[in-house]
Amino acid sequence: MSTFVLVHGAWSGAHGFRHLRRGLQAAGHEVFTPSLTGLGERVHLLSPQVNLGTHVRDVVNQVLYEDLRDIVLVGFSYGGFVVTGTLAHIAERVRHLVYLDAFVPQDGQSVYSHLGAPAQRAITIGEDWVTQPAPRAFDDAAEGEWVTLRRTPHPRACFTEPVYLPKPLEDYAFSRSYIKATVVAEGEPGAEAFWRAARHAQSLPDQWRYVEIAGNHMLASNRPAETVAALRAIAEHG
Repeated sequence: MSTFVLVHGAWSGAHGFRHLRRGLQAAGHEVFTPSLTGLGERVHLLSPQVNLGTHVRDVVNQVLYEDLRDIVLVGFSYGGFVVTGTLAHIAERVRHLVYLDAFVPQDGQSVYSHLGAPAQRAITIGEDWVTQPAPRAFDDAAEGEWVTLRRTPHPRACFTEPVYLPKPLEDYAFSRSYIKATVVAEGEPGAEAFWRAARHAQSLPDQWRYVEIAGNHMLASNRPAETVAALRAIAEHG
């Protein structure tokens, strides 16, 4: 059995992975779902000082304090930046890296620059330092209401700080996968960047495993069974 570390996206928390966590645990896997500082049940820690580096350290510390090794590290959406940033610290503990409809940044990119947005200046005193949740679609109204009630503002410094990646992803010893949600609404936030990452993975079949799931971006809510099956297959076959 495998040890999974699932890293959530922006405006969310570990609760967004509850279906995946239960499905993987039912199959006998060990699953860790850290909530990033200022989000989810840690929303009381939200502050202008929270940035990408804070979230990288959240994940790194969970892996180190739990002494997790040979892990399947999964980053969803913004979590792709976070898992990428952890590699400078815990790459030797990663067996397989999975981007779940996520950003796959290069060294020195921020979320905003990765999206092609203009350069962002430093946030000044008194300026709004959070971004409000982007709209997302849910297949089930009850699931959508449950998740939406728990979506919270995200510290903007997480989107302006560049990620540090010591070397290209393909140069690491671990194997890697990209799971792409294929039902994408026109203009959905991040859609172009996620497809760009998917095309890159598809173009390197010797370096990447590529999987498609017929659902929208919120795979953990809308296609949990298919996502669990994809993660189990990746863990079992690499």
